[in-house]
Amino acid sequence: MWLWETQGGLLGPFSFLLLLFLLVTRSPCNACLFTGILYLLLRLFSFEPLPARRALQVLQPRDRVSAIAHRGGCHDAPENTLAAIRQAAKNGATGVELDIEFTSDGVPVLMHDNTVDRTTDGTGRICDLTFEQIRKLNPAANHRLRNDFPNEKIPTLREGVVESLNQNLTIFFDVKGHANKAIDALKKIYMEFPQLYNTSMVCSFLPEVIYKMRQTDRNVVTALTHRPWSLSHTGDGKPRYDNMWKLSTFVVLDILLDWSMHNVLWYLCGISAFLVQKDSISPNYLKKWSAKGIQVVGWTVNTFDEKSYYESYLGSSYITDSMLEDCPPHY
Repeated sequence: MWLWETQGGLLGPFSFLLLLFLLVTRSPCNACLFTGILYLLLRLFSFEPLPARRALQVLQPRDRVSAIAHRGGCHDAPENTLAAIRQAAKNGATGVELDIEFTSDGVPVLMHDNTVDRTTDGTGRICDLTFEQIRKLNPAANHRLRNDFPNEKIPTLREGVVESLNQNLTIFFDVKGHANKAIDALKKIYMEFPQLYNTSMVCSFLPEVIYKMRQTDRNVVTALTHRPWSLSHTGDGKPRYDNMWKLSTFVVLDILLDWSMHNVLWYLCGISAFLVQKDSISPNYLKKWSAKGIQVVGWTVNTFDEKSYYESYLGSSYITDSMLEDCPPHY
């Protein structure tokens, strides 16, 4: 099943590896041996993907292209708050993307950054603050519409799930790190709210997170998230490092990561979807992933023209900061 490239499989990547090993070892026998061993290991430790209809239940719950509110819709309301979830539903979103972080006493909360400085009236790392301390902060303090959302609190993961389900929204759980903690927290959430199996997805830039999620529960819909050159450059294209040698090293790592994501890691994790920075998506790109049975979601699609392109031409779901108006790019 799904072995050859015409079926979305591995013929292309392993042909490349065979050629690479042949150039390095200069031995056809050793090249075939190494390639064969890697192939067997991949087959042995990879997960079968869920049926495509399961992913479509999450990505197209209303049988049409979905608009997912990024961080709950961070342009229209304070990000990762219950108010954002309610506002997203009111504004016509089909789903919300929510970020998970952990307090010093192990409580999973909705927060994108690992500090509270950018979005709240407090300072410090979340992992250094207790839930009681976190709860006293105002997550709307630095938002452009702060006066429209008084008395907001940083919600727990469970509170965010309950509100999303009440609003009939699908959920994209975005895990930035803390793989073991996040998997344990999500396992408990899925056990408490089994309807999430058909209304949510776990996604991450980190293949480790997705692999461990599939190990823990193979019935959870999962997705890898990717942005080309993410290790060496910021989202707006600026180099992360001034030292040329260090920058060059991370450029090489970016190339390896990009190749691995597109050729091996998706297969290893048995993902159902690929969340990709919008500038990398084209009709041919969608066709390539469709051949593998993988859905593609673009992020962050923030202008009316971009949304129209995704809805009318690409026919692909997308993540956006605003359901109401054009807003600046967000990486």
